[in-house]
Amino acid sequence: MGYAHEYATAIMHRGRVPMEPADFVPDWADRPRKAKYYPGAESFPLPDTTYPSHATVTAGCLPDGNSGEALPFSLPLLSGMLLDSYGLVGRRLGVQANTDLGALPHYPQANWSRGTASGGGLYPVSVYWVSGPSGPLAPGAHYYSPPHHAMQRLLAGDVSGEVRAALGAHGEATDQYLVLGVKYWQNAFKYNSFSFHAVSMDVGALLQTWHIWARARGLRLAPALWFDEARLSRLLGLGEDEEGLFAVVPLLWDTQRSTSDAPESVGAAVTRQDLERSRTVLDFDTLRRIHRATAEHATDRPAPGALDSSAPAALAGTADPVALPSAALPEVSLRAALRARRSSFGRFDATVPVTAAQLATTLAACAEARLHSDAEPDGTPRLARLYAFVNHVDGVEPGAYAYEPGTHTLQLVVPGAPGSFLQRNYFLSNYNLEQAAAVIVPAMRTTAVLDAVGDRGYRLVNATVGAIAQTFYTAAAALGLGAGVALGFDNISYIEELGLENSGEAPLLIMLLGNERPQPADFRSDIA
Repeated sequence: MGYAHEYATAIMHRGRVPMEPADFVPDWADRPRKAKYYPGAESFPLPDTTYPSHATVTAGCLPDGNSGEALPFSLPLLSGMLLDSYGLVGRRLGVQANTDLGALPHYPQANWSRGTASGGGLYPVSVYWVSGPSGPLAPGAHYYSPPHHAMQRLLAGDVSGEVRAALGAHGEATDQYLVLGVKYWQNAFKYNSFSFHAVSMDVGALLQTWHIWARARGLRLAPALWFDEARLSRLLGLGEDEEGLFAVVPLLWDTQRSTSDAPESVGAAVTRQDLERSRTVLDFDTLRRIHRATAEHATDRPAPGALDSSAPAALAGTADPVALPSAALPEVSLRAALRARRSSFGRFDATVPVTAAQLATTLAACAEARLHSDAEPDGTPRLARLYAFVNHVDGVEPGAYAYEPGTHTLQLVVPGAPGSFLQRNYFLSNYNLEQAAAVIVPAMRTTAVLDAVGDRGYRLVNATVGAIAQTFYTAAAALGLGAGVALGFDNISYIEELGLENSGEAPLLIMLLGNERPQPADFRSDIA
């Protein structure tokens, strides 16, 4: 049993047994940047792109199963995907209940919106583009700078063979790769030991934005979570414990050349270093240990079928299932939904319930969310189950339900209004959970996944939950509903309330859905 089991247990119990350092207070005046900074790096602005009307949220989140032949990427497509997912697209100033409200009017603490959600709005994921001769730029390794929507060259020369060697047998025969890293201090300055739990969900949220964006455009992505992480860290010049590499995404390119002769570039490495803004960078033993534990056997890719036993067992309820209306999203472009996505932060209004159709559509979209990673070949069962605490939904009695995607029904677990339970077990003051129409809870058998594929499976678990959260936000935006996602709840109380003690299912996130109060005091300035 690896350290990830111990970390997962600590995460589940942190509402009752605080994780060390329990008395930690962030130094906000010395906070890091929300992106890496490479002084002197040559920048290449990415092109502006249009977005076709047929690329809708429905096409991305509720596919019809007919994927067809995958189309190749081009520079405009890559630019559009990066901008719509992680680029800065606008500034938000709204009167809401989050704790950072007082700082938002000041430019250094401005809230710049992005298409992808991130825990605490910290955005610690680094995106690298390793491009070979097929690409539109001279071959090399680049860093995507979200504030500039530009690629910054870190290394010149074709090192795509190194990435291909690190991947082993996974992915397209290509020389174009996106590599996702997490600079831990960008998140740990606030969340300390809890940081790894949050950032691994951030990775999944970004991968899911890319996945639904690509699927809506007729493209396909298959990220690898198992690869030679140490080899790629050396290539990108990263410190052993400062930044972890979580995923590699091969891109089929529109001018693809043969990759059979591309050599491995042993010894090639980025020498340019990120310049940290913080004067003091702290080290957290728990964070270092879970990073090393999940990186140790990074090349031991799970065999097909390894995760089959980790799926939730069939529901065994005795109550009659509640049939839901068919799932149907409005014909909204995915770009428009991603630009509209935001967290509601206390703006829910219970006087206007959501419809059963809106809840049904949100659940169906979330149930479709999966990473399509190298550990999940076709036929891998769903690893997450969705529970819904219903407060104010027309046509659905209040209570806690389990969602069955195969029959598109709800199975009653706990009858009665759940508002008091929800609010009593929420730690923060930025939401009144009783005012939300429904609270959706994804649960996974974390321990079973770790037993099946080892400690690196913790990254898979949390990335899957992050993917569900991003789909939730996107579907809610398309439906015109308010949404919020939170980690500050007592996980053990949810296990007890839902009767999950024997199933091994761990509730990992709460997702709030509902209508917002009309005529909010709000300001929005779009910059992209």
